[in-house]
Amino acid sequence: MPPPKVVLDTNVVVSAHLNPDGLERLVLNLALAGRLRLCISSEILAEYDEVLRRPKFAIDPAKVTDSIRLLSSRAAMLEPSANVAVTSDPEDNKFLECAEEAGADYLVTGNLRHFPKNWKKTGIVSSRQLIEVVIMGFKGTR
Repeated sequence: MPPPKVVLDTNVVVSAHLNPDGLERLVLNLALAGRLRLCISSEILAEYDEVLRRPKFAIDPAKVTDSIRLLSSRAAMLEPSANVAVTSDPEDNKFLECAEEAGADYLVTGNLRHFPKNWKKTGIVSSRQLIEVVIMGFKGTR
């Protein structure tokens, strides 16, 4: 069975960089290791880069550069063909567009309230929910 396809909201990637012991880091590590199929677009990758470089996070710029390189080399790069206007924050629509283009199983976010519960075939879940479903095999989250 192929690994589940996932799209990671920027807040998950940032949290993974700020908290090496958090669930978001586990999700990112699973994606980088190929246990999850990470799907991104150039627009999402650019947002990861811009947000990770914000001074308030104080992440070493060389680490950001390495991380962006690693993400782009391990992820399936897609360019969504459809635009959507679904989320309460218009900046979040790019994640739904990527999930739709990829046929993603999950969109992982720390802001569940910004997204619908599901988008087409994609479940919108937190890092904890993704780990429960994918790693531990619990049902009913999606």
